Amino acid sequence: MQLVRPNIAGLHPYSTAREEYTGELGTLLDANENPFGQGGLNRYPTAALREQLRVRVAQMKQLPPDSLFLGNGSDEAIDLCFRIFCRPGVDNAVMISPTYGMYQVAADVNDVARREVLLDAQFGLPTDQLLAAADDCTRLMFICSPNNPTANAFRPDVLADIAGRFHGVLVVDEAYVDFSDKGSVISYLADHHNIIVLQTLSKAYGLAGLRVGLAVAHPDIIRLFNNVKYPYNIGTDTLQTALRMLDDSDVLSQVQLIRSERDRLSAQLTGLPGVVRVYPSDANFLLVRFEHPGSVYRRLLEAGIIVRDRSHVAGCDGCLRITVGTPEENQQLISILQQ
Repeated sequence: MQLVRPNIAGLHPYSTAREEYTGELGTLLDANENPFGQGGLNRYPTAALREQLRVRVAQMKQLPPDSLFLGNGSDEAIDLCFRIFCRPGVDNAVMISPTYGMYQVAADVNDVARREVLLDAQFGLPTDQLLAAADDCTRLMFICSPNNPTANAFRPDVLADIAGRFHGVLVVDEAYVDFSDKGSVISYLADHHNIIVLQTLSKAYGLAGLRVGLAVAHPDIIRLFNNVKYPYNIGTDTLQTALRMLDDSDVLSQVQLIRSERDRLSAQLTGLPGVVRVYPSDANFLLVRFEHPGSVYRRLLEAGIIVRDRSHVAGCDGCLRITVGTPEENQQLISILQQ
């Protein structure tokens, strides 16, 4: 892939003695570990355990395992996109605004210039402006769908059309896709090898504390991700817990309840004095514009309710971002706002 940095394309990845050994593991004197106990946590996580989780997630997502990367949260995959494709101090990345702040942070950390394109007044996708913002040094374009903080999703066929017209790599962050009816752009990967789709176990699957993110892409890109990542990026405890929790979780019923509560919360907020607008949501949160967002934010804090103040973010004047909680938590929020 010509977009890959030359030093990354020629990289010899780090490998461990256990990965190089093909027989049954016996006495382990290769990795300078403490040999004593600790319930197995004295040993580095095994490639076999990592592969077990990768196969399990691939089955769950109906994907071939070689198209799936497991990272330490989606933030690792975001950072890897910059490290693999962007030459520091030379290349740039296009991204929508407002959007998830880690794209900007990762760009700055990797010394990659950012070209931000504002969404329209209804948070619609300015396709032509995004493509016009790219030049010969643009390697990446980030689109979050459903977008954070605006909560709206973009049609997958529109995103695929952008990928077909873009000479770089389109990164589509679908962290909230399980709460949306618009579907995933994953179905377009076979025809567009320049798309990377980010998903996560943090949102719908309720495993935010484990920090397991997913990148789905052409196997050639996934090989690059695995070459560049740090050797033990996901710990043994996390891998084991994720495997157990995925087998025990009731994701569908929880997602249905969250979506139902989202609609109920939206309807109740819409009728309250001081609420200017509740924006449509394809995610597990609402973006709400208030007449006096600062006063509302402080009043909620006094009641022990923490929401996200987005009133100073471009395009989100006067807005608070409110996560959909349990029915009891949502009712507590409404009760406070009714006062």
